[in-house]
Formats: sequence, structure tokens, C-alpha cells
Amino acid sequence: MIQYLLHGYLNPSPLFLILFFIITSLLTLLAVSCFLHRSQTHRSVTLSAPISHIFRFILWIFTGMVTKEWVAIHRKHHAFCDVEGDPHSPRFLGLKKVFFEGADIYTKEGKNNKPLLDEYGKGTPDDWMERNVYGGNRRYLGIGIAFAIELFLFGLPAIIIWAGQMLVIPVIAAGFINGVAHVIGTQRYKDGDIKENGKVFERIGDARNVPTFGLAVGEEFHNNHHAYQDRFKFSHKWWEFDLAGTFIEILCLFKLAEVPKRQK
Repeated sequence: MIQYLLHGYLNPSPLFLILFFIITSLLTLLAVSCFLHRSQTHRSVTLSAPISHIFRFILWIFTGMVTKEWVAIHRKHHAFCDVEGDPHSPRFLGLKKVFFEGADIYTKEGKNNKPLLDEYGKGTPDDWMERNVYGGNRRYLGIGIAFAIELFLFGLPAIIIWAGQMLVIPVIAAGFINGVAHVIGTQRYKDGDIKENGKVFERIGDARNVPTFGLAVGEEFHNNHHAYQDRFKFSHKWWEFDLAGTFIEILCLFKLAEVPKRQK
């Protein structure tokens, strides 16, 4: 009994645990970037039903985030980028608050905020699973199930693994991208600059590119994204690597995703 408690059913090696953490963290980041951000928020790619459901399940067991809430808040962020009304701008809230409380800001801003959800959350999933499993009172059930399974399989080390998994989105997505990437980095595009087609860039705000060697799966090219929000690929130069964008290209090869004709 003590053996199971200490090492779990699998008694995994430290290397296995590290790889498990890296893979699950990567899947979580891809779910946020590919599904929540590029597909649901900006409609820059249409994912097949099976891929969408896989991503929704991953988000449920590793984040507890609700699609409609996340999308609504992020769309509002783009509508009021770094001006009054932006839900999470470091310009108004301060970098410290956005970095350390970014995930809480999303939760508090979106939960039970019907006017926000009605205005900015249109077109997101509203099926039985979303209403009865992934959202509502069961939104955090998934992360509890994940912890129970990992505790059974890995024993006490699961506590560290699970805690790390719970920090991936608050630190990398909510804290780093919404915080640091609006304060530190380079701005290839700025509000008021002229696009190649003669239009003027707008709603870029303080968004910056902060290369992280793929750690943020392409979201680190934040300035690029704010300039061209309808593109599924955030990398604009040959030396920039957008992992989520590349993953979407692979999905397209297997007919599991499709990008609008305007991007082809």
C-alpha cells in the first residue's frame, strides 16, 4: 500500500514524468492556441469536429477554462487593445498584476458576465457537452479527475506534475503573452502604419514580439498577430517558428483542418 502511495501503479522513472509533463503541457498550449485563439476567437482556421472535441477535452482536464468565456474576453481585448476597456492591459493594470493574476482576470471577467458573453462570445460551442460538462458547475471537474488519475498512476510525484500543469496557462499564456508581450519586445507593426494594401494598422496597441524558441507555440509573435488577426500563421519571417501554425498546416494536410481561401 505504501509502495503504491509513493510510486503509484506505474512506478514511473523521473525521465518518464518529465516527458509526460512536457507532452501534456504542449498539448494544453496547442489547445489554447489552435482551438481557443485561432479557430474560435479569430476564425482563421476551421478545425474538424474530432480535433475540436479533443482540444475541448484537453482544456477541460488541464485548465477548467470555458470556451465562450475565453473567446469573449479575448475578442474584447482586441477591440480595446491597450485602451480603456481592455480586460487585461498592463498599461492600466500593471505588468505585475497581469503576469501573476492573468488567469484569475480571465475567470472573474468572464464568469456569469452575460452582457460580455452575448456581445463577444457569439459562435462558440453550445452543445450538450459544453453546457453540462465543460462549462457550468462541472468546469473544474476535469482537473480534479486528472489529478486523481495521475495520483493513482504516479503516486506522490503526481502532486508536483499536476501543480506544474496547472501553472502552464497562467504563466505562459495569461502571464507571459498578455503581460510581458505587451511591455517588452519588438514592434514590427505599429498603430497608424500603412499596410501593403493601403489600409492602416489599428488595434495593435503595445503588442510585441518576444521570441521564446517555441516555448509559447507561436503566440510569442504577438505583434505579428495583432497586425494580421485573420491569419492562422503568426510567423511572418523565415526565421520565425510558429509551432501551432505548423501543427495546423499538418492538420490541413490530413484534411483535419481548413483555412479560409483568403489565406491560400
